[in-house]
Amino acid sequence: MTLDDVLASLFPNGYSIETTGAMIAGRATLPDDKPIHVLGITKGRPLGVDEAIVLARRVIEIVNSGDRAPILVLVDSASQRMSKRDELLGLSEYLSHLAKALLLAEAEGHRTIGLLYGGSAAGAFIATALSTGTLVALPGAHPAVMDLPSMARVTKLPIDVLKAKAETTPVFAPGLDNMVMSGGVHVVWDDAAPLAPQLAAVLRRPHRQDDRGHLGAERGGRQKAAKLAERVTRAAASHQGARHG
Repeated sequence: MTLDDVLASLFPNGYSIETTGAMIAGRATLPDDKPIHVLGITKGRPLGVDEAIVLARRVIEIVNSGDRAPILVLVDSASQRMSKRDELLGLSEYLSHLAKALLLAEAEGHRTIGLLYGGSAAGAFIATALSTGTLVALPGAHPAVMDLPSMARVTKLPIDVLKAKAETTPVFAPGLDNMVMSGGVHVVWDDAAPLAPQLAAVLRRPHRQDDRGHLGAERGGRQKAAKLAERVTRAAASHQGARHG
């Protein structure tokens, strides 16, 4: 689906969304006549410092508005822009700032939903799609936290070893199916049906219910993440209680 197709199917009641370069931002009306904020990066472009700071500023403006309307983040990007300029300006800090802005919005009462309808990879994927409270995708989306050649360079493991692991362990492998199995993607929508009711179903989920670890365990993609997270949470709570006891 093209961006125009996605927007028309999501918001039959209308929308006012502007495109600036590879970025979009604006508002739309849900079927129940309630507002929703829309922003994102599109056209398969990389996410650099310029885009990250503009998107983060927009999220913070939404939080400061106090309306607590949901935020939909549309994602169709390359990876982060790995130019010398972006790296010298501190690209990782800009991406982190964007991710923290989305986490802040979720904490302040805005439902944050990521919709991956194209590609995304590496830091750009983490700072946008994976930083939303709930990530959904359309068929044909192709995410990758890290492709296998890059993973081979970082881990120093032979590419053949990583390819073998990717066949049995979803966390090693790029692609939508593996992201679903690991729990990163909550659900893949049906692009042959209207998207508005599918968005409404996601918005009805309890707010701040991060069940990615449990989904990964249920789907066989991440067996240990949820249990380890629970152990860390209990340990932190115990430590906090001992400090104030």
